[in-house]
Amino acid sequence: MNLTPEEREIGKANFHRALGNNLEVTRRDFLQAGLLTAMAAGGSVGAFYFGYESTIEKPLRVAVLGTGDEGQVLIGACNPEFIEIVAIADIRPYNIHRAFHGDWSSEAAMEARPGLMKVYGWKSEDEARKHVKVYGHYEDLLKAEKDNIEAVIIALPLHLHAPAAIAAMKLGKHVLTEKLMGHSVHECKEMARMAKQASVHLAVGHQRHYNILYEDATDMIRRGLLGDLHYIRAQWHRGNLPGRDSWAMPLPPGAKPDDKSHLTLLAQQRQLKQALEEAKKSARPVTAEIERLEKMLAQVEAQIRDQEIIDKVKEYGYQDKTLVAGNQKYFRPAIEELIRWRLWERTGGGLMAELGSHQLDAASIFIAAMHGGQKQLPLNVAAAGNRPIFPFDREIEDHVYCIIEFPAPGYDPKDPVGKMKKIAVQYASINGNGFGGYGEIVFGTKGTLILEREQEAMLYAGSDTTASVGVSQGAGGAVLDTQASGPAQKRAEGLGQMATAKVSRGYREEIEHWAWCIRRNPNAADPEIHPRCYPKVALADAVLALTTNIAAREGRRIEFKPEWFDIDSDETPEGVKPDLSRYA
Repeated sequence: MNLTPEEREIGKANFHRALGNNLEVTRRDFLQAGLLTAMAAGGSVGAFYFGYESTIEKPLRVAVLGTGDEGQVLIGACNPEFIEIVAIADIRPYNIHRAFHGDWSSEAAMEARPGLMKVYGWKSEDEARKHVKVYGHYEDLLKAEKDNIEAVIIALPLHLHAPAAIAAMKLGKHVLTEKLMGHSVHECKEMARMAKQASVHLAVGHQRHYNILYEDATDMIRRGLLGDLHYIRAQWHRGNLPGRDSWAMPLPPGAKPDDKSHLTLLAQQRQLKQALEEAKKSARPVTAEIERLEKMLAQVEAQIRDQEIIDKVKEYGYQDKTLVAGNQKYFRPAIEELIRWRLWERTGGGLMAELGSHQLDAASIFIAAMHGGQKQLPLNVAAAGNRPIFPFDREIEDHVYCIIEFPAPGYDPKDPVGKMKKIAVQYASINGNGFGGYGEIVFGTKGTLILEREQEAMLYAGSDTTASVGVSQGAGGAVLDTQASGPAQKRAEGLGQMATAKVSRGYREEIEHWAWCIRRNPNAADPEIHPRCYPKVALADAVLALTTNIAAREGRRIEFKPEWFDIDSDETPEGVKPDLSRYA
């Protein structure tokens, strides 16, 4: 949405006032406990917001399977008071290096991926390795550490989510796996069934369930500030282009004769060596700058060391493949399938699995708020996908866009009027132009809510982006009021500003809650104590994303079947029955 700076500031202030009012009405004990000050300083208040205790008696002993980009985000989100990481597994030298040292490619990367040494206060990798055992293949870790760990965090390529999770659960280990739950719906059902058989907790990392900004937005919808929801528009636009694609990472030297991406790594290595030499020769050398350059150089050299596994990746199940379309051919060696796994049908799920699933999950949360918190199953999806940007060097789409319909309150498929009561969700994920970034716009009969990048929110009365609004109590409850003013509104705005000063994306909270559920309900026997994104919820998110993929690739409209969302039903959109015996 193209807003002026002034309109954006108005929207933020409106949201702050509504949030402050919401806190005073629904979370008075939160304010009385003084937790808002801690929240404004960046402290975690997830325990208070999401109903778990702020400490557990003993940290959970955890292994991390997969320490690539997302695995490192999860490592960085671990609270040592809740999680003790005792082992990690990854077949790439580059990922093992970053797991310990963090990601020094940029300040933002380091903030998101600080590494084990910083999280746990270890001064060197040698010291860290005294506490954390390192493995290549995740199967080797599970075999060696089965008596030493209680749970695993999985951040492997998508096609390995089900095999790794089921292997761990067969050993009685609790699991938190990154989204998407599985590569296919039948795999998701297999995972859910295994969790039930093993009496363990299975959580899936759709972290918006633990993002306080989204929780507050949901409260506003539940209180009726937006009126009746009828339309949600979401997008994830990225500026990826040929030669500048975040999903086509450089291959190491020797990986592929005609691939020149390794030259980027070698150039970075030369530049960093030169900069480091100059920094050391400086008349007044700066220790911090020398250390930064040394860390950056070590990271690039670790990425180059991925060449050590070029001839080994087939042992781990990765495959060569030649893509053919008409007179075009593209050879993809097994090492490329590993490093660029998001680009291939066998190992990834494309834009809908990696990006769209998050935002459709958020839309589902908002729609559930209109139904008393009850998650609603989607009715149908129409979708399309195309390839106008990238050359013939991948299998996934460049663009995917879809429209999904959900039941609105009063929906009745048997009534000629009631069957038209629906909420539409329009979603687009594109490459080639990052205008607008990513976020969601929620349209109600009384207000419009905009959420951007999981960090900012703006609120407007109807379609008026220039009017300041507060919250007042009407005959039917809380309403957006363009006439509201005075000390109460200023106080509410101040509370809202403090609450959104440093928004957590929810990773830390989801991990803490998962650990707390395991400590309080170790056999998953109490149906009231479970992670927010447990198998039933995660399966629904997977059905949404994966069915949209089918609709986009076949260019058709698909009616969702309730059986697809039923863990105990063998029906799936892809037509493959779940079968746990495959994991003998």
